[in-house]
Amino acid sequence: MWSRPPFGERLRAELGAPRRVRKLASSPRSRVWRAELSGTRAVIKQLIGGPEATEGYTREVAALRLASRADPPVVPLLLATDPGERVLVLEYVDERAPREGWVVDYATALARLHAIPTADAADGLPAWSGPTGDDIDSFLALARALDVAVPPGVRTDLDGLLERLNRAPGRSALLHGDPCPGNDLHTSSGVRFIDFEQAALGNGIVELAYLRIGFPTCWCVTAPTPALLDAAEGAYRTAWRDATGTEADGNLTDACAGWLLRGDALVQRAQRGTIDHLDKIPSRDWKWGTASARQRLAHRLQVVGRMTSEDGELEDFGRLTAAMRASMLTRWPELQALPSRRP
Repeated sequence: MWSRPPFGERLRAELGAPRRVRKLASSPRSRVWRAELSGTRAVIKQLIGGPEATEGYTREVAALRLASRADPPVVPLLLATDPGERVLVLEYVDERAPREGWVVDYATALARLHAIPTADAADGLPAWSGPTGDDIDSFLALARALDVAVPPGVRTDLDGLLERLNRAPGRSALLHGDPCPGNDLHTSSGVRFIDFEQAALGNGIVELAYLRIGFPTCWCVTAPTPALLDAAEGAYRTAWRDATGTEADGNLTDACAGWLLRGDALVQRAQRGTIDHLDKIPSRDWKWGTASARQRLAHRLQVVGRMTSEDGELEDFGRLTAAMRASMLTRWPELQALPSRRP
């Protein structure tokens, strides 16, 4: 049982004894409570599990400390830590329901998170890792399994894509790692992000791509309207420019194509890195959160096909993605579009 949070003497001396403790819903990787500390509401979070929990704790603490530099804030204030118990104590944030066009507020806050200077304080955060040659092999094998001919230039396209993703400019941005609906708290003063166990350093465009490609690491996936997507991406670039005085680096088409290649972006975190998930698509479908694996894949194929239609560097790949989506809709005509609203 975990009805009471682990709250040792050092934390009690620093913040007071927790009172009015209430358990909150959380992922299987953490335990979370709301409590009063010296009359002020706070959130107590403990990362649980083995080595992965220790790594996640280190990343989250490092990311929250970096993100605290933003003004106005984009994260709850980190009040205290207990590394021995993997406990964080955070400011309690009064949230409200996201407004109708929530993706604009989300993108604005995401840009401000990415724009935080990291050069002097990035210990504990690894570099973001993108798709690999194995992902390319799996994707092309799926195309053949769908009876789609692979154009001769596709492998060259994709090798070039991986090279560009690995040398993209601006690779020191603070990335959330899992910026999903639910990890964004909407408040009267803007969005604040939580749950930074997967935080990393990289190019912010790979997370801006979440909006267009369909939230690839998230159980809750939505497909905003084209008008909202344009508004959100414009808000991101404006917020980045306001924060840094520069234009946002990175190629959104490349970022979306990179997410399309990753079969692990079709399953929840505990199942990633276990098998070739793209290999399973022809024989079975599975539900994860608000959409099935085939729904997610069909959406991503459509997005990348449209974005690459006039992109000389990925032109052959664009033709392949369009043909793969057409094959999927022929085989499974009951496939539905992704939901347009968050639950």
